[in-house]
Amino acid sequence: MAHADDTSDTTRRDFIYYATAGAGAVVTGAAVWPLINQMNPSADVLAQSSIPVDVSGISPGTQITVLFQGKPVFIRLRTEEEMGTLNDVDVSSLPDPLARNANLEDGVEATEENRVLGENGEWLVMMGVCTHLGCVPLADAGDFDGWFCPCHGSHYDLAGRIRRGPAPRNLPVPVASLIDETTIQLG
Repeated sequence: MAHADDTSDTTRRDFIYYATAGAGAVVTGAAVWPLINQMNPSADVLAQSSIPVDVSGISPGTQITVLFQGKPVFIRLRTEEEMGTLNDVDVSSLPDPLARNANLEDGVEATEENRVLGENGEWLVMMGVCTHLGCVPLADAGDFDGWFCPCHGSHYDLAGRIRRGPAPRNLPVPVASLIDETTIQLG
């Protein structure tokens, strides 16, 4: 009988170990899940994954700023004069020669045509966050009449390309499309 008691003790002991390990795994998962889940985007950000923007009220030479996924987006209707001055810029002389346009493949040059929307290139849509330290640049300012970040002195031209200052990259162009003459779809 002693031999039979040893077998049942081992079986009970194994069951207790497995039950404790299983309960520990469930408790650990229940404790860790909220920590992992809080890293997901919030509901208001997910709701803005794609938004239409009415641009019918924008006159040439002006811009609006909309909030998209918690960040400002500059939408500017450029004039003929503004568009004409940017074609002469040598892309290789720019601090950042890449377009940084989410609508195009990576590695495309930062020519004016690769940074704008519309058949004539009159619409400029870009994130309004300085690529140096995340400040919001001022419109119609700076040495190139585009955007100027007063925090550290970054100057952007009318195509959103960095021209002077500490910013390492051009202002990025988000996924955007021109739906019709009065609506731009972000996302």
